[in-house]
Amino acid sequence: MDLSAIINNPFVKEGMKVTFDPAQVYNFELEKTADEKILVKKLNGALSNKQKRSIEVDVINTDRSFGTIFGSEITKMYPEGLEEDTYTVKCNGAGGQSFGAFIPKGLTLELVGDSNDYFGKGLSGGKLIVYPPKSAKFKQDENIIIGNVALYGATSGKAYINGVAGERFCVRNSGAKAVVEGVGDHGCEYMTGGRVVILGNTGKNFAAGMSGGIAYVLDENSDLYRKLNKEMVSIDKITSKYDVLELKEMIKDHTAYTNSEKGKEILEHFEDYLPKFKKIIPNDYNRMLMKIVQMEEKGLSSEQAQIEAFYANTRG
Repeated sequence: MDLSAIINNPFVKEGMKVTFDPAQVYNFELEKTADEKILVKKLNGALSNKQKRSIEVDVINTDRSFGTIFGSEITKMYPEGLEEDTYTVKCNGAGGQSFGAFIPKGLTLELVGDSNDYFGKGLSGGKLIVYPPKSAKFKQDENIIIGNVALYGATSGKAYINGVAGERFCVRNSGAKAVVEGVGDHGCEYMTGGRVVILGNTGKNFAAGMSGGIAYVLDENSDLYRKLNKEMVSIDKITSKYDVLELKEMIKDHTAYTNSEKGKEILEHFEDYLPKFKKIIPNDYNRMLMKIVQMEEKGLSSEQAQIEAFYANTRG
């Protein structure tokens, strides 16, 4: 049998080596990134003694993965992260793709402007704040300020976005808390944990494959049920005192960080807005939470209650 069409290596004819050769390793020129030129240069000296620092920089949309390299320096030295806001970087301009990706606890990026796709990808404890400049005349809750697939795979941390996000917001989020003023299609897709507050419209297919976490959505037009993928989640009004407190606190933080006009309006008339919010929660996740409460009421510790609730639900 002639297998030459399968095993033939086209590169051999060009004289390229088919084994690893350090000389052929691609040079990503990381020394030219904004992280290496600015953040590492200005902030690395303060890492050894956890000295707090705040700086201001300009960014452009070719500055990809801004904050990620310096974030890795924090993680190398302090795997558990640092105190919140130990390092605060105020950025002016347009954030490139993957702005704030994977940043750990202790690093805060405040962006005055807008950002591209994959904003906050893999967020790992850090804090992201985005809002338009004061000169902007548009309504924040009607205009897109960050691109698609924001907070993809985030595990922890916080994000406050004074504007609308693109499609697949918080896809595969497993632990981050986020507040945004509207999202595109497929919001909270495959989400497994965390909390999301949406102070505006959503696109279609919301919560598709969502198996964990909770989303609080402002449903002023009473049409969320039409956009919701109901296969794994339920939709209800917010009645629990805990849910009300959590929602209000997240909106308070969002307003304080971003000066959101929509946030101010909701807080000033919270009792009027509360009935317009809907709670989206996965059915299995909800059963698990209820079982944990039952176990804790029997005197079990939080960890023991979670274990017993898991076994109780898996046994049916």
